[in-house]
Amino acid sequence: MEVVELGAVPGFVVFDLPGAPLSAGGTRLAADVSVAEVALLARAMTYKFAALGQRVGGAKAGVRGDPADRAGKAALMTRFCAEVRPLVKAGRFVTGPDMGTSEEDFAPLRAGRAAPTAMNSVVDGVPFEDVVTGYGVTVAAGTALDGGPDSAGRGWDGRSVAIEGFGKVGGGVAREVIRRGGRVVAASTVAGCVADPAGLDVGRLLGLRREHGDECVLRYGGPVIPPAGLLTEVSADVLVPGTRPGMIGARTAAALPPDVRVVAPAANAPYTAEGAAVLRQRGVVALPDFVCNAGAVIGYRSAADASPGQVLAAVEATISGLIRQALDHEDGPLAGACERAGAFLRGWWGEPPAPPLAPAQ
Repeated sequence: MEVVELGAVPGFVVFDLPGAPLSAGGTRLAADVSVAEVALLARAMTYKFAALGQRVGGAKAGVRGDPADRAGKAALMTRFCAEVRPLVKAGRFVTGPDMGTSEEDFAPLRAGRAAPTAMNSVVDGVPFEDVVTGYGVTVAAGTALDGGPDSAGRGWDGRSVAIEGFGKVGGGVAREVIRRGGRVVAASTVAGCVADPAGLDVGRLLGLRREHGDECVLRYGGPVIPPAGLLTEVSADVLVPGTRPGMIGARTAAALPPDVRVVAPAANAPYTAEGAAVLRQRGVVALPDFVCNAGAVIGYRSAADASPGQVLAAVEATISGLIRQALDHEDGPLAGACERAGAFLRGWWGEPPAPPLAPAQ
């Protein structure tokens, strides 16, 4: 691992495979972002690229700041882009949106190296970059539901999901779950968690999010429980962890309601090793985060002129295929995907670094 401290902004870039000819990963903006967190996220990117069969090292950048301060954020990201431009121009580092940032923040880096047209498009009034990752998470979970003993190939039809972190990706998951016949029974932000076993009005909640941000859950109406309650108090077929690393430790894994059948992460590195082991013991299907949330990587590495529909078709085919393969592994899909990524790294890089599991809490 190599850490490059930045001078123009309070931040850094972490390269997981020092010396790799190309490294890529998003830029996270948060007041408390740390090198340890970003290093774990960079490791997850290494495994994501390897699972996709791409010879790219994982990297992530962290910038300390307040995403809600629009003027301050714009100034920070302008200075950030100016400082990392030499790394980008040299072909060493490719970056884009992560938590707290959006595609428009990287406009200074796109000159002469534009993102695929689809990634800058708008679909049904929603920026496509907000759609594609959530779409892939939904595909992954639906594939796992199809593989269940009583699924009858029905996927999301009649199934329920609880979404931790109702932001850009969480909103994308919610839209696609509804489109596929499922229902969203809970959604959380840092402000709280709103739940309804009959299903939330996703369109209304998305409208409230556009107007009120994280306080959308407070404006929805009805009881609001603490954010952590989504993990331990809400019955759903699928749980989507979508915030920070290490949210599924041993204690949380043991406390998940018995109805949870599949964990399909939107966030990187949500599991600790102990948490993953508890899920395995309980018979909960723990899907690999670095496959579930690979939609944006597939999108950004698509042909420049690929349409949104073509990108989504590629995301569905790629992610569903990888999940089906991983589900066949005797130790579960998380182990299966890690084994696949490790084998690719051995054939390209050398002995793979340890899988992207968060430290025990």
